[in-house]
Amino acid sequence: MPTQQPPTYPAFVELATADPAVVGLVLKGSHAHDGMPTEHSDHDLYVVLADDTPTDLTRFAGHRTPELDLAIVPLAEFRTTGMPGFERYALARARVVLDRLDGGIAQILAAKARLEADEAFRDAAEWLDAYANSLYRSVKNDRDGHPLASRLDAADSIRFLLELLFALDRRPRPYNKYLEWELARYPLPGWDTGLLLDALNRISSTGDVDLQRRLFAKVEAVARHAGHDAVLDAWGEDLELMRPQQGFPGQ
Repeated sequence: MPTQQPPTYPAFVELATADPAVVGLVLKGSHAHDGMPTEHSDHDLYVVLADDTPTDLTRFAGHRTPELDLAIVPLAEFRTTGMPGFERYALARARVVLDRLDGGIAQILAAKARLEADEAFRDAAEWLDAYANSLYRSVKNDRDGHPLASRLDAADSIRFLLELLFALDRRPRPYNKYLEWELARYPLPGWDTGLLLDALNRISSTGDVDLQRRLFAKVEAVARHAGHDAVLDAWGEDLELMRPQQGFPGQ
């Protein structure tokens, strides 16, 4: 096997498995999501090394080809990767290829998939305020005759809304690519997945203000039930501009 460039994912897994310094192999990305890989999908692999243990595998650090993307990290670093950070969802849904820690690698991934209660509450409060801000700007701009600004603010609000909804369920938000995959397998409690995805699609593409308001009615009820009255009440009379005449359809 060439020393500088492992040609295939299976060949590298075989090489890494034979190295006693490797305590874990973790596959993330499309190949960790059933039904998602395409002919263009590479294999994103974390190679987890025992701390302070030398290995010749470090020569592959930073290796990236259309076939194989490697991240070679010591165990201590792997424990904290994505905690918090963009990588958290990728590892939350990653697949264990090798675990020499008697389930320890799997436990690390499970911890990344579940936000601590205090962390989730704090994050949800911040995302709720950000969502309300973008929603308010969108409906106000629509009222004041600024349709482009209204649509852009509506699109911005979707990001904050998704962060909020997943934080309320103590989960990291999936990347947009995996949103439908995630919700099909792990629905958000209390939400109809089809209705939610349709609302997100319509709001992000058209900025439909009436739909934004109906969706907010559902979000407000869920957020208040979760204990976030203070965040919402801080908006005072501005809440009336965000609220609809009737509830979110189908809920």
